[in-house]
Amino acid sequence: MNIQKVKISEVKNNPNNPRILKDDKFRKLVQSIKDFPKMLEIRPIVVNDEMIVLGGNMRLKACKEAGLKEIHIIKAESLTQEQQKEFIIKDNVGFGEWNWEQLANEWDNEDLDNWGLGVPDWSAGIDENNMSEEEIDIEEEFDPIGTTSNDQRVVFLFDNAEDAEDYLNENNVEFKKMNMAWQVNFKTD
Repeated sequence: MNIQKVKISEVKNNPNNPRILKDDKFRKLVQSIKDFPKMLEIRPIVVNDEMIVLGGNMRLKACKEAGLKEIHIIKAESLTQEQQKEFIIKDNVGFGEWNWEQLANEWDNEDLDNWGLGVPDWSAGIDENNMSEEEIDIEEEFDPIGTTSNDQRVVFLFDNAEDAEDYLNENNVEFKKMNMAWQVNFKTD
C-alpha cells in the first residue's frame, strides 16, 4: 500500500459509515485540518478500490469544508466486503483510555479541547449537555442519604472498576453500583 495524492472530488463518502461528529467537534476537526494539514499526509484517508472511504469519513467531510482540493489516501486493495465492514468499525474503536493525570500535568487543557479531546471541566460540576443519555440516567438515579446545603460532590478517578470497588470496600464505604458510576455515601459527624 502506498500513499497517493488525489483530487478530493475522486473520493466518495461511505453511506454506511456509522460514525458521526456533532457540530462543535466537527468544527474543531475542520480547524485542526486548517491548522495542521501535514497530519493528513501522515494519516491518510483509507479507501477501497471504488474510492469509497473505509477510514476517515469525517476527515474527508472536514477537508471539503476546509476547502482542500487534494487529499492523501491509501487504497486498501484486496479486502473482502466483510473485511471492509470490519475495518470501518475497528478503525473507529477507541481501545485505549486517556491517562487524565498525565494529560493534566503535561498538556494544556485549552489545546486539548481545541484539538477535539473534550477534556471534562470537573470544577464546573456536571453539564448535562455534554453527557451521554446513560450518564444522565445515572445522575437522575442518584439518591443521596441526606441533602443539606452543606452536601458536596466528590469525584474519585480510578484506573478501572475493580480498583474503585477495592478502595470503597477497604475503607468500609457504603456504596451502590449504578451502571458506569457508584453512588457513594460518606457519613460525617
